[in-house]
Amino acid sequence: MSLKFFADHCVPNSIILSLLDSGYDVLKLRDYIPTDSSDSDVISIAQELDAIVISLNGDFADIVMHPPSKFNGIIAIQVRNHPEIIPQIMERLKDYLSAHSDMIYHKGRLIIAEVHRIRIRK
Repeated sequence: MSLKFFADHCVPNSIILSLLDSGYDVLKLRDYIPTDSSDSDVISIAQELDAIVISLNGDFADIVMHPPSKFNGIIAIQVRNHPEIIPQIMERLKDYLSAHSDMIYHKGRLIIAEVHRIRIRK
């Protein structure tokens, strides 16, 4: 089964296109709910769609507010106000995703994608 992502409103088109070009299914938040929806609404819709949330919103990296064990997976991209590093992060993330291409692997995991590493929290 190919990976399916639910892109939060803050995810730039460059990230969405990069994932689409790699053959992944990417659903855009704005096609399902208003862009100003709460984080809980975002993650609920992702669950309904059986998708992994992908976001630049640091709130999704908070394991107290969003315990990974309750979700299909969360990918938090850490740009830290430096959009110029997005291509580097995406290359690292796509390498990681190609090595872990089964949806079940991501269930219950928070993947934090940074320019120099991928961290996983459960």
